[in-house]
Amino acid sequence: MPRRGRFITIEGTEGAGKSTQARRLDAALAATGLAVLATREPGGSAGAERLRGMLLSGDVDWSLPAEVLLHFAARADHVEKTIRPALEAGRWVVCDRFADSTMVYQGYGQGADRSTIAALTAMLGLMPDLTLVLDVSVETSLARLASRGTQADRYERLGRDFFTRIREGFRAVAEAAPERCVVIDGEGDADGVAAYVLDAVKERLGVAR
Repeated sequence: MPRRGRFITIEGTEGAGKSTQARRLDAALAATGLAVLATREPGGSAGAERLRGMLLSGDVDWSLPAEVLLHFAARADHVEKTIRPALEAGRWVVCDRFADSTMVYQGYGQGADRSTIAALTAMLGLMPDLTLVLDVSVETSLARLASRGTQADRYERLGRDFFTRIREGFRAVAEAAPERCVVIDGEGDADGVAAYVLDAVKERLGVAR
């Protein structure tokens, strides 16, 4: 059987550069000869992508418990249909957001019960080998979102106070799990941040540059 792959997640607030750095890390790992799967949350499987649209559109005013459970329904399908099979086949998985986002956005940001979120996370039976938390100021988040010129999703519309709680939440999550999480300054240009990301992966997981 192939050796199990490694599971890397990239987290952070809106505008932190997660999607850009996930793509760049995927390419950098593939360049070393690794088989890599790039995926995202909410989403990453057919069922989860359907739920993504429901969660992000803002068309439905979900109760907070329902919102948490919908995220975990999408995540459970994603894990079973996409992530776990890839890892068992020996592929490295780079995921743009995972369970930490629910803990931070719904727990720290919106006040959902964090112990419930932690219990649901444990039920998945899968944690990342490495989580890279891209940290930027609230001012940077807002400026980057404004510069996109695209319609904001429901989380992007929640405002400065929400973004402040999100940043503090990600820092708290990383501080509580230093064996898994590395906080990376996301304020610089994409090339510089990508270098820090790859250095962290090399140091923690032993990938050659």
